[in-house]
Amino acid sequence: MDINHRMVLTAHPEGDVKDSDFALSTAEIPAPGDGQVVVKVDLISIDPAMRSWMNPGASYVPPVELGSVMRAGGVGTVIASRHPDYAIGDELYGAFGVQEYALSDGTDLRGVDTTLAPKTTYLGALGITGLTAYFGLFDVARIQRGDTVVVSGAAGAVGSVAGQLAKITGCRAIGIAGGPEKCRTLVETIGFDAAIDYKTDDVRKALREHAPGGVDVYFDNVGGPILDAVLTRLARGARIVISGAVSQYNDRRPKGPANYMSLLVNRASMTGMVVFDYADRYPEATRQLAQWLAEGHLTSAEHVVKGGIEDFPGLLRGLFTGANTGKLILEL
Repeated sequence: MDINHRMVLTAHPEGDVKDSDFALSTAEIPAPGDGQVVVKVDLISIDPAMRSWMNPGASYVPPVELGSVMRAGGVGTVIASRHPDYAIGDELYGAFGVQEYALSDGTDLRGVDTTLAPKTTYLGALGITGLTAYFGLFDVARIQRGDTVVVSGAAGAVGSVAGQLAKITGCRAIGIAGGPEKCRTLVETIGFDAAIDYKTDDVRKALREHAPGGVDVYFDNVGGPILDAVLTRLARGARIVISGAVSQYNDRRPKGPANYMSLLVNRASMTGMVVFDYADRYPEATRQLAQWLAEGHLTSAEHVVKGGIEDFPGLLRGLFTGANTGKLILEL
């Protein structure tokens, strides 16, 4: 029997994710029915949002049910098809889950063109993370040339793209990350104008230095005390994009911002965004991101780890300790 190794959620985590919250299970590799394809999963996207998907209760997507394969985006190759739109050998992006083989009815699959970019880039700058930065900045924040843009989690998947898009638009980009090496990478490799090390720097003081005229746009990936610090440095009419809150996902009672009255004083706005709301415009954004990649204005920072399905829990934990720089990807 051909075996499909799968990572199944067995418990809703309390605090940090533990190995015991999952079980490595096996099943037969599925066979496609009419209108279905079977994909061999090559790359699995590791995302902070996974932690919130593991919690019971209402969210922007239904929680992963206990006993189900852990939800994950991925890139894979069609190995069997009874779907009119897909042939054996096609490379596709889809929500394949943390498993070696996935059965799909074709819903929400997107083609991967490796003549434009490597497969990994379709989980990075040309994937959901790149699209999140694109729509968060251009549609939600409405960035304009000359804005001062601050990005938290700036060395992560979404943050590294957001900073580059701000620079492409003619903005000043300031990144917040943890550790001197990441901060050097932000400035010397990714192209931020300045970087703030939240582990050693006084974030408020550093913002006064690097953004003396105030923050016009804050792209927030972490929440918590850093969001509170940025709220004290807003410019008139500032726009805050809530893309994520990685510092709060392991907390059963997330802490809200104490300095929210700055929104009133500065006539500012704070808006949550979920990239899935823009699904009908993915092709438009992907074309633009691909053009910037081809022109050398944009790079896709990727942290690829080769391993097996059993490595997933540890990699997911690593996201919350800052183990990665750029998009974290498990290559099977």
